[in-house]
Amino acid sequence: MTRLHLSGDADFDVEVEADRVTIADAGDSLIVRKDDDGRVTVVTPSGDVTAIAAQRGDAVWVGIDGHVFELKVRHGGRRRASTADDDALSPPMPATVVRILVQVGGQVAAGDLLIALEAMKMELGIRAPHDGVVKAIHCREGDLVQPGTPLIEI
Repeated sequence: MTRLHLSGDADFDVEVEADRVTIADAGDSLIVRKDDDGRVTVVTPSGDVTAIAAQRGDAVWVGIDGHVFELKVRHGGRRRASTADDDALSPPMPATVVRILVQVGGQVAAGDLLIALEAMKMELGIRAPHDGVVKAIHCREGDLVQPGTPLIEI
């Protein structure tokens, strides 16, 4: 069983076991189907919801109707400790850089939107994992970027 924390407009704890997802507090059990093209269909009592998901390390980004949620796996009830690689932020899937909202030398706070990407007709935000100063920006608006490629360093 995998436990996740869903952060967005509201926070939820989620448990994933085989093809069943349980959302804590909501008490709902949902069936999840994965397609070969990266899309995920969630079967709910009120109808099916299709989403797209991308994973990198312990984080999974899920896009539903233009809204993107970030899921993080908890280890032992705690979030994974930050590493040096966390300071070089990269896209979760192939995407196009739409907007760069910071400049080298600029102060950022945890959660600030740094770069807006577009992938599969959804906007994905690269957000600051912690407070800091922008050390470098390795992309320009309009660039096609790949997972694992550092876009920005804090």
